[in-house]
Amino acid sequence: MGDKQTRDHIVDAADRLFYENGYEHTSFAHIAESVKISRGNFYYHFRSKDEILDAVITLRLANTQRMLEQWEQEAQTPIERIRKFIDMLIVNQAPILRHGCPVGTLCTELAKLNHAGRAQANTLFTLFRAWLKRQFVALGRKSDADALAMHLLGRSQGVATLANALGDQRFVRREVQQLHTWLEQVVSIPSDSERKAKA
Repeated sequence: MGDKQTRDHIVDAADRLFYENGYEHTSFAHIAESVKISRGNFYYHFRSKDEILDAVITLRLANTQRMLEQWEQEAQTPIERIRKFIDMLIVNQAPILRHGCPVGTLCTELAKLNHAGRAQANTLFTLFRAWLKRQFVALGRKSDADALAMHLLGRSQGVATLANALGDQRFVRREVQQLHTWLEQVVSIPSDSERKAKA
């Protein structure tokens, strides 16, 4: 296995372990054991857990960006794209029930630790926020696009947190349906341009 492959393997394992066990409770030894490499080989690639955290966040940002770009290609309209965001709670229901939202849990843990990586981790939320805002702008809701994006982001995080706490699949399905209903109501409200045309 080449150096890049080994490094990528370490980052993938750390990403999974940070999600499943938390950043604070994942040690170098846990990651090294997971990838089946010696501690010496491990330290060749990463000298601190913070370096691994930086690489994990970079990986998550890249994966999230790719997912958003894929949604753009697969869905022709803004409402279809927003529906894909909402349906993430169903698509990822099993891991969310076990471990919560991978973005939310990491950001919350780093905030509690007052960790220096907190700001970088929060860029994951910023990426979703900006993408959702663009979709609401495209729906004609320019004046309140950011507020709508933050409402949906906050609501989805709340669902993920309670789903993890309660372990209730029916709750997730019910909340997802309510989010779709909310989106339909948002779409039914006249857009900025429509309101101006009537004025």
